Amino acid sequence: MPTRLKPILKRNLPERDVLRLGDLANWRFEGTPLAVVGHPVKHSVSPEMHNAALEELADRNPGFKDWHYFKFDIEPERLREALALFYRNKFKGLNLTVPHKILAAKWIEAAEPEVRLSGACNTLLWTDNGYRGYNTDLYGMTRAIEESFALKLRGRQALLIGAGGAARAAAVACLTHKVGALHLTNRTREKLDPLVEEMAGIRDDIPIKIHQLAGPFAISSRHLIVINATSLGLKESDPAPVALKGLHPDTKVLDMIYNPSKTALLKEAESLGMRTANGLPMLVFQGERSFRIWTKKSPSVQTMFRAAVDSLAE
Repeated sequence: MPTRLKPILKRNLPERDVLRLGDLANWRFEGTPLAVVGHPVKHSVSPEMHNAALEELADRNPGFKDWHYFKFDIEPERLREALALFYRNKFKGLNLTVPHKILAAKWIEAAEPEVRLSGACNTLLWTDNGYRGYNTDLYGMTRAIEESFALKLRGRQALLIGAGGAARAAAVACLTHKVGALHLTNRTREKLDPLVEEMAGIRDDIPIKIHQLAGPFAISSRHLIVINATSLGLKESDPAPVALKGLHPDTKVLDMIYNPSKTALLKEAESLGMRTANGLPMLVFQGERSFRIWTKKSPSVQTMFRAAVDSLAE
């Protein structure tokens, strides 16, 4: 926690890593608050990442010296109530993570077409007329792929695992960046069918193929990228969501999970000689764009990345 904020927090807030709905009812923070909101959210390193960037920004611009980013665990059935309290307490910006992205998109005014296209919203900005919603996951994922694998999505085969908010954003990113084909798989088929229907308006002539989760996948291309957009892997004991055996060894594997840094999926991919990346670059790049939306300033990506890595190493 930045030293400059400790006196304020001691006077007004419980010194806990994770805050809850009850803390909003008696909110007394003397500054400009930001927060990540999820359930669960204890694993998130977004506060360390954003607070490091805010502290660096405040060194150049004193107007940001009282900004601080918090962490809230809010159950999905209480999200709407919580958003009203966040707004009343003038939280300048929020990041929404699992399982809130799709829920929020139903209630928040979209500030950009990516929210409508994906049906998911992960970033909110306070305005006089309510929160406005953005989806920075699309930007974060494409930048992460470019930086981690030095490649573009255009023309590649993409195998997307999942059908939630992150998967919807990933599907939109794949189609708008003109992949050669989009392959979908998920634990429950009934969640995939609506996703396919929703993508119809932007797919053009790009094939969308549905696969059984158990595989094996009949995808022979060496230009394949596998994207895990599920939460399977957050627990050390979680198995890999799919079996990668049989895919070309030149396949690239991106797991959106960053904590733990190596999920069972990534370990399997490495054992097969595939190049891998976890979700930390995506987290940093989507966070970079959220930061710009809230502050109108560009943060240091290196500072954000270093803070996230340091936090995970503790």
